[in-house]
Amino acid sequence: MAKRKLPGRGATLNPPNRYERVEVAWEPDEWEEESAEPTQYFRDNSRTVLAENSSPDVPFRFSLNPYRGCEHGCVYCYARPTHEYLGFSAGLDFERRILVKENAPELLRAAFASPQWQPEPVALSGNTDCYQPIERHLGLTRRCLEVFREFRNPVVVVTKSALVLRDIDLLQELSQDNLVRVGISITTLDASLARLLEPRAAQPERRLHALSTLASAGVRTMVMVAPIIPGLNDEEIPQILAAAREAGAMAASYVLLRLPRPVDDLFADWLRQHFPNRFHRVLGRVRQCREGKLYRSEFGTRKTGTGPYAEQIRQLFAVASRRFGLDRPLPELNTQLFRRPAPRSRQLSFL
Repeated sequence: MAKRKLPGRGATLNPPNRYERVEVAWEPDEWEEESAEPTQYFRDNSRTVLAENSSPDVPFRFSLNPYRGCEHGCVYCYARPTHEYLGFSAGLDFERRILVKENAPELLRAAFASPQWQPEPVALSGNTDCYQPIERHLGLTRRCLEVFREFRNPVVVVTKSALVLRDIDLLQELSQDNLVRVGISITTLDASLARLLEPRAAQPERRLHALSTLASAGVRTMVMVAPIIPGLNDEEIPQILAAAREAGAMAASYVLLRLPRPVDDLFADWLRQHFPNRFHRVLGRVRQCREGKLYRSEFGTRKTGTGPYAEQIRQLFAVASRRFGLDRPLPELNTQLFRRPAPRSRQLSFL
């Protein structure tokens, strides 16, 4: 199969779906034409919109993802394997075959209106980014935020897009009652590296601008240094935290690179093509943090790794966080203001 670096795409491969018994293969020239095709969008007819999480190392129980797949194209994205459950590839398909939950706001409103719902924070973007490019046209995330405002239910927004500033009016209003916090993910301050790692996400300076603008509007913000890639961006930790603090971030967190299958092969191929001189060093250091493997999935250590090199990263992050005043958790979001608006009355019509 022919491969090449594709403008605007993160993955360089479109590997077979592990759960499909039939594989379609292309000749090299056909493959290159296929790889360059534009993003396609499909209707997602899900009947529910809140995904419940039971992982003990994830700080939220419910998440909301208006989109499946993500055009940002981050090659390292741990959510890529979920696209295989839909019959697609975790490679290029993940970033160019996007499923859209057109009725996400209505499903969210129905969930909150149910007597079974007990108010608690919901993560908006627990899997894929809620502010990826198509959101600019569809506005599903904004309409979902309007539902959070309507019911006064707290929400945690996570993104690496400057498009979040479009909704600063809603975020500012929610923030006045401590009903929202926004986490901006910053992987690197190196614009050239960001273009390769996250080809269609906002550039680092635009994310820092988003942090600054939100903080100036009174919205509580945090920076997420994610993922930390040993041997590639780990040395940037102090600089990223310093820039985020200057922009107004109030807290910080990090996640070590996670490479579940088949993201491990996708990342290795990306690394071989873009940074061949660092290939063995980066993967070797990843293995040092994963007990000799590229990934281990055990709760409690899958986000931070184990071993001396992982401990070195942890200490570097801890020291830098303390230095810049980002080591304190944000206040718990307010769940006491939740309300269910009275249903709209219907007038009877008489013949």
